Amino acid sequence: MSALYISLSNSVSQSCYKPRQLYKSQVGTSPVVQIRCHRVVSVSACLNMDVGAPNAGKIALETTKDVMEMEGKFLVGTYARTPVVLERGEGCKLYDVEGRKYLDLSSGIAVNALGHGDADWLKAVVEQAGTLTHTSNIFYTIPQVELAKRLVTSSFADRVFFANSGTEANEAAIKFARKYQKQTTTNGKVPATEFLAFSNCFHGRTLGALALTSKVQYRTPFEPVMPGVSFLEYGDAQAATELIKQGKIAAVFVEPIQGEGGIYSATKEFLQSLRNACDEAGALLVFDEVQCGLGRSGFLWAHEAYGVFPDMMTLAKPLAGGLPIGAVLVTERVASSINYGDHGSTFAGNPLVCSAALAVLDKISKPDFLSSVSEKGVYFKELLKQKLGGNRHVKEIRGVGLIVGIDLDVPASPLVDACRQSGLLVLTAGKGNVVRLVPPLIITEKELEQAADILYQTIPVLDN
Repeated sequence: MSALYISLSNSVSQSCYKPRQLYKSQVGTSPVVQIRCHRVVSVSACLNMDVGAPNAGKIALETTKDVMEMEGKFLVGTYARTPVVLERGEGCKLYDVEGRKYLDLSSGIAVNALGHGDADWLKAVVEQAGTLTHTSNIFYTIPQVELAKRLVTSSFADRVFFANSGTEANEAAIKFARKYQKQTTTNGKVPATEFLAFSNCFHGRTLGALALTSKVQYRTPFEPVMPGVSFLEYGDAQAATELIKQGKIAAVFVEPIQGEGGIYSATKEFLQSLRNACDEAGALLVFDEVQCGLGRSGFLWAHEAYGVFPDMMTLAKPLAGGLPIGAVLVTERVASSINYGDHGSTFAGNPLVCSAALAVLDKISKPDFLSSVSEKGVYFKELLKQKLGGNRHVKEIRGVGLIVGIDLDVPASPLVDACRQSGLLVLTAGKGNVVRLVPPLIITEKELEQAADILYQTIPVLDN
């Protein structure tokens, strides 16, 4: 048996953090783990890690084909993956196992707001990992309390509940809405228990959040899902107002900017009408900002652009810079209806993810940072309109800040594939006819120009 020794000392400087490359190989019959760092990282600890003898579970994976075949053998087939095996990232660039470089305008589906390997984020994660990673929510921990305070002081909210993902955050909001209605309904009336969501919406894949998601193909295999959900056209203020005023709706779930649905932005009039109707009927208004929140729109919170504020807001994707976290921000009147044991999570809000989230929030919440997102968003959309606007397949280029959609009259997949083959990673949205562009918020104008050029060069593939 061989051993791997990593010596770490306690001084950590920002300059020493660079993305690391890890390689597995086999030399003879003894496995060798090689760790190559661009600079030395030191933290106060000494790790003695035994690396056991080779066995059937330790096989060198060196090529795309190897990894794809192994994935097909051992993982549940829930993902139709892109045929790329990514190995490392730096800034807005990703690199695969075969050495190809990609400009990343997917950000792990709008997660990596600070790009890959941000030095301050990495410093926070390494320091906290060496101090305290997990305790459960039986105990108090400082990073969790600090993050909750930061989120409250930077938003409409009075309190925070932490979860591990966007769908978990929406599940919590569903429960909080039901509990709120039970606690506040008086005079023998039946509490409101139903929900309202909208066309093209996406709120998650667990059963409650799935019931709020409009795509039939996501819900059908798992029916019956949670009953009592109505769907109306996104933006139809009159129909929404009429339904809410019937008094059966516990909460309205709406995305100020729809991501998965195709990059559609709400109007101020629509959101304000929802706010007014909810206030009149006693329903709660929930803004799902899992994808559009935390700076992506050029505002810290997407709803700030409208001047309309919710009772609850759900967050996730970019909050911890790539580590799993979700959050529900609530007003005091909602929080006052929640008691000990009404909801919980073993992992949520642990010291590691909260320290990572504090590092992300420190950067994203700065006014100069948010202004740069707005400016780059305007510049990028203008570039795209200049280069792609005249193409016969482009119906519309829309979005706010750095959440941009190219609406096509044909499926977007051939263009997405051509972009990847040319070194650009983008996503689809809507009914598969929208190219979704959600780059790291740190992306430069030069990189945006490069992305626009690749889109321009590859869009002729749609003619085939």
